[in-house]
Amino acid sequence: MEREIIQTLDGSTTIHLKEWNECYHSKHGAIQEAKHVFIKNGLALFPNQSISILEIGFGTGLNAFITYLESKELGQTIDYVGVEAYPVSADEVLSMNYIKELNAVESESVFEKMHKCDWEEKTVFSDDFKLTKRKQFFEEIDDLEKFDLIYFDAFGYRVQPELWSTTIFDRMYKALKTNGVLVTYAARGVVKRSMIEVGFTVEKLAGPPGKREMFRARK
Repeated sequence: MEREIIQTLDGSTTIHLKEWNECYHSKHGAIQEAKHVFIKNGLALFPNQSISILEIGFGTGLNAFITYLESKELGQTIDYVGVEAYPVSADEVLSMNYIKELNAVESESVFEKMHKCDWEEKTVFSDDFKLTKRKQFFEEIDDLEKFDLIYFDAFGYRVQPELWSTTIFDRMYKALKTNGVLVTYAARGVVKRSMIEVGFTVEKLAGPPGKREMFRARK
Protein backbone atom coordinates (compact mmCIF):
# COMPACT_ATOMS: atom_id res chain seq x y z
CA MET A 1 0.00 0.00 0.00
CA GLU A 2 1.52 3.34 -1.07
CA ARG A 3 2.40 5.63 1.83
CA GLU A 4 3.42 9.28 1.97
CA ILE A 5 4.39 11.71 4.71
CA ILE A 6 2.08 14.73 4.83
CA GLN A 7 1.84 17.81 7.03
CA THR A 8 -1.33 18.26 9.09
CA LEU A 9 -2.94 21.61 9.81
CA ASP A 10 -1.14 22.16 13.13
CA GLY A 11 2.21 21.76 11.37
CA SER A 12 2.95 18.23 12.60
CA THR A 13 3.35 15.32 10.20
CA THR A 14 1.53 12.03 9.70
CA ILE A 15 1.50 9.06 7.32
CA HIS A 16 -1.12 9.02 4.57
CA LEU A 17 -2.21 5.71 3.00
CA LYS A 18 -3.21 6.67 -0.54
CA GLU A 19 -5.23 3.55 -1.37
CA TRP A 20 -7.51 4.04 1.64
CA ASN A 21 -7.25 7.85 1.78
CA GLU A 22 -6.61 7.29 5.47
CA CYS A 23 -4.08 8.92 7.80
CA TYR A 24 -2.40 7.72 10.98
CA HIS A 25 -3.58 10.93 12.66
CA SER A 26 -6.10 13.69 12.06
CA LYS A 27 -5.36 15.88 9.03
CA HIS A 28 -6.53 18.78 11.21
CA GLY A 29 -3.53 18.29 13.52
CA ALA A 30 -1.67 15.16 14.61
CA ILE A 31 -0.29 16.65 17.82
CA GLN A 32 -3.51 18.51 18.65
CA GLU A 33 -5.49 15.29 18.29
CA ALA A 34 -3.10 13.27 20.45
CA LYS A 35 -3.10 15.86 23.24
CA HIS A 36 -6.88 16.32 23.22
CA VAL A 37 -8.03 12.70 22.92
CA PHE A 38 -5.37 10.75 24.75
CA ILE A 39 -3.78 13.21 27.17
CA LYS A 40 -6.54 15.63 28.21
CA ASN A 41 -9.33 13.04 28.25
CA GLY A 42 -7.26 10.02 29.25
CA LEU A 43 -3.85 10.41 30.86
CA ALA A 44 -4.81 13.53 32.84
CA LEU A 45 -7.41 11.50 34.77
CA PHE A 46 -4.57 9.79 36.67
CA PRO A 47 -2.35 12.52 38.19
CA ASN A 48 0.41 11.50 40.62
CA GLN A 49 -0.21 7.80 40.08
CA SER A 50 1.56 4.71 38.78
CA ILE A 51 -0.46 3.48 35.81
CA SER A 52 -0.28 0.97 32.99
CA ILE A 53 -1.30 2.00 29.46
CA LEU A 54 -2.16 -0.06 26.40
CA GLU A 55 -2.00 1.67 23.03
CA ILE A 56 -3.90 0.10 20.16
CA GLY A 57 -1.87 1.26 17.16
CA PHE A 58 1.67 2.31 18.21
CA GLY A 59 2.25 3.71 14.71
CA THR A 60 4.66 6.63 14.58
CA GLY A 61 5.14 6.63 18.35
CA LEU A 62 3.56 10.08 18.72
CA ASN A 63 1.13 9.10 21.50
CA ALA A 64 3.84 7.28 23.43
CA PHE A 65 6.26 10.18 23.10
CA ILE A 66 3.73 12.81 24.20
CA THR A 67 2.74 10.55 27.10
CA TYR A 68 6.40 10.38 28.14
CA LEU A 69 6.65 14.18 28.07
CA GLU A 70 3.32 14.87 29.77
CA SER A 71 3.74 12.23 32.48
CA LYS A 72 6.59 14.27 33.94
CA GLU A 73 4.25 17.23 34.45
CA LEU A 74 1.54 14.95 35.87
CA GLY A 75 3.88 13.23 38.34
CA GLN A 76 3.18 9.77 36.95
CA THR A 77 5.02 6.48 36.68
CA ILE A 78 4.09 4.81 33.39
CA ASP A 79 4.26 1.20 32.21
CA TYR A 80 3.39 1.57 28.51
CA VAL A 81 2.54 -1.20 26.05
CA GLY A 82 2.19 -0.31 22.38
CA VAL A 83 0.65 -2.88 20.01
CA GLU A 84 1.36 -2.61 16.29
CA ALA A 85 0.88 -5.21 13.56
CA TYR A 86 2.78 -3.28 10.87
CA PRO A 87 5.65 -1.24 12.35
CA VAL A 88 6.58 2.09 10.80
CA SER A 89 9.86 2.07 8.85
CA ALA A 90 13.00 3.87 9.95
CA ASP A 91 12.74 6.26 6.98
CA GLU A 92 9.21 7.22 7.99
CA VAL A 93 10.22 7.81 11.60
CA LEU A 94 13.05 10.09 10.49
CA SER A 95 10.56 12.09 8.40
CA MET A 96 8.42 12.96 11.42
CA ASN A 97 8.85 16.48 12.80
CA TYR A 98 7.53 15.83 16.31
CA ILE A 99 10.72 16.88 18.09
CA LYS A 100 10.58 20.36 16.58
CA GLU A 101 6.81 20.79 16.87
CA LEU A 102 6.80 19.69 20.52
CA ASN A 103 9.89 21.76 21.39
CA ALA A 104 11.40 18.55 22.75
CA VAL A 105 15.00 18.65 21.55
CA GLU A 106 16.21 17.56 24.99
CA SER A 107 14.17 14.34 24.60
CA GLU A 108 15.08 13.56 20.99
CA SER A 109 17.11 10.52 22.09
CA VAL A 110 14.00 9.17 23.83
CA PHE A 111 11.93 9.32 20.65
CA GLU A 112 14.70 7.61 18.70
CA LYS A 113 15.05 4.92 21.36
CA MET A 114 11.31 4.24 21.24
CA HIS A 115 11.75 3.12 17.64
CA LYS A 116 15.14 1.45 17.97
CA CYS A 117 14.40 -0.63 21.08
CA ASP A 118 13.62 -4.31 20.66
CA TRP A 119 10.11 -5.60 20.15
CA GLU A 120 8.58 -7.91 22.77
CA GLU A 121 10.98 -6.65 25.46
CA LYS A 122 10.36 -4.10 28.21
CA THR A 123 12.72 -1.14 27.79
CA VAL A 124 13.46 1.23 30.67
CA PHE A 125 13.62 4.90 29.65
CA SER A 126 13.70 6.30 33.19
CA ASP A 127 12.63 5.34 36.70
CA ASP A 128 9.18 6.63 35.72
CA PHE A 129 8.69 5.33 32.17
CA LYS A 130 8.93 1.85 30.69
CA LEU A 131 7.88 0.78 27.19
CA THR A 132 7.08 -2.61 25.69
CA LYS A 133 6.33 -2.77 21.96
CA ARG A 134 4.38 -5.81 20.85
CA LYS A 135 4.12 -6.79 17.18
CA GLN A 136 0.64 -8.24 17.32
CA PHE A 137 -2.77 -8.18 15.68
CA PHE A 138 -5.39 -6.55 17.88
CA GLU A 139 -7.60 -9.66 17.85
CA GLU A 140 -4.72 -11.58 19.47
CA ILE A 141 -4.61 -9.41 22.60
CA ASP A 142 -5.45 -11.58 25.61
CA ASP A 143 -4.35 -9.50 28.62
CA LEU A 144 -6.62 -9.77 31.66
CA GLU A 145 -7.23 -6.84 34.04
CA LYS A 146 -3.77 -5.44 33.36
CA PHE A 147 -4.28 -1.83 32.23
CA ASP A 148 -5.62 1.36 33.80
CA LEU A 149 -5.93 3.19 30.47
CA ILE A 150 -6.30 2.22 26.83
CA TYR A 151 -5.54 4.54 23.93
CA PHE A 152 -7.69 3.09 21.14
CA ASP A 153 -6.10 4.58 18.04
CA ALA A 154 -6.89 2.04 15.33
CA PHE A 155 -7.54 3.03 11.72
CA GLY A 156 -11.03 4.39 11.19
CA TYR A 157 -14.25 2.39 10.98
CA ARG A 158 -14.66 3.42 7.34
CA VAL A 159 -11.62 1.42 6.26
CA GLN A 160 -11.33 -1.27 8.97
CA PRO A 161 -14.72 -1.82 10.62
CA GLU A 162 -13.54 -5.18 11.99
CA LEU A 163 -11.25 -3.34 14.42
CA TRP A 164 -14.28 -1.67 16.02
CA SER A 165 -16.32 -4.83 16.60
CA THR A 166 -17.72 -6.29 19.81
CA THR A 167 -15.03 -8.98 19.52
CA ILE A 168 -12.25 -6.38 19.78
CA PHE A 169 -13.96 -4.30 22.46
CA ASP A 170 -14.57 -7.41 24.53
CA ARG A 171 -10.81 -7.95 24.53
CA MET A 172 -10.31 -4.30 25.53
CA TYR A 173 -12.84 -4.64 28.36
CA LYS A 174 -11.11 -7.75 29.69
CA ALA A 175 -7.69 -6.10 29.44
CA LEU A 176 -8.73 -3.17 31.64
CA LYS A 177 -8.71 -3.18 35.42
CA THR A 178 -11.96 -2.34 37.19
CA ASN A 179 -12.55 1.43 36.86
CA GLY A 180 -10.18 1.48 33.89
CA VAL A 181 -10.71 3.93 31.01
CA LEU A 182 -10.60 3.64 27.22
CA VAL A 183 -10.36 6.78 25.07
CA THR A 184 -10.71 7.03 21.32
CA TYR A 185 -11.17 9.70 18.67
CA ALA A 186 -14.19 7.79 17.29
CA ALA A 187 -17.82 8.86 17.79
CA ARG A 188 -19.90 6.57 15.55
CA GLY A 189 -23.12 5.14 16.91
CA VAL A 190 -22.13 1.62 15.87
CA VAL A 191 -18.91 1.93 17.88
CA LYS A 192 -20.80 3.08 20.96
CA ARG A 193 -23.21 0.16 20.67
CA SER A 194 -20.33 -2.31 20.46
CA MET A 195 -18.73 -0.80 23.56
CA ILE A 196 -21.97 -0.89 25.55
CA GLU A 197 -22.69 -4.47 24.47
CA VAL A 198 -19.50 -5.75 26.10
CA GLY A 199 -20.09 -3.83 29.35
CA PHE A 200 -18.58 -0.36 28.97
CA THR A 201 -20.22 2.81 30.22
CA VAL A 202 -19.73 5.31 27.38
CA GLU A 203 -19.71 9.09 27.44
CA LYS A 204 -19.55 11.44 24.49
CA LEU A 205 -17.07 14.32 24.78
CA ALA A 206 -16.10 17.29 22.63
CA GLY A 207 -13.71 16.12 19.93
CA PRO A 208 -10.33 17.49 18.85
CA PRO A 209 -10.04 20.22 16.20
CA GLY A 210 -11.91 19.21 13.06
CA LYS A 211 -14.00 16.58 14.87
CA ARG A 212 -17.16 17.38 16.78
CA GLU A 213 -17.21 14.47 19.22
CA MET A 214 -15.20 11.55 20.68
CA PHE A 215 -15.86 8.70 23.12
CA ARG A 216 -14.54 7.82 26.56
CA ALA A 217 -15.54 4.43 27.95
CA ARG A 218 -15.20 3.13 31.51
CA LYS A 219 -15.17 -0.35 32.96
